[in-house]
Amino acid sequence: MSDDPPTPDLNTDELSVLITQVDTAIDEIVAKIESGRIRNPEHERVRIKYYRALGYLARTKQGLVESKTLEELEAEVAELKRARENGAAGIDAEA
Repeated sequence: MSDDPPTPDLNTDELSVLITQVDTAIDEIVAKIESGRIRNPEHERVRIKYYRALGYLARTKQGLVESKTLEELEAEVAELKRARENGAAGIDAEA
């Protein structure tokens, strides 16, 4: 049994949208981290939480990019197999 979370069945376009949304969230968190001065310990704790969220989003984006890449590769392999089968069928018909 694996500890990996289940992978949702998403197509490449949906993954692209999710990646864009994660990029937007990352940009917002980076802006919050970089802006403002730390004047009290509570603000420092909040900033640390932003860093944790940033790490989570980075891992999430990595997983989405990997899923998108796999989807694209699977489609390419399927296309190559079809082309090979069609090409082989055409050769057999000519012989």
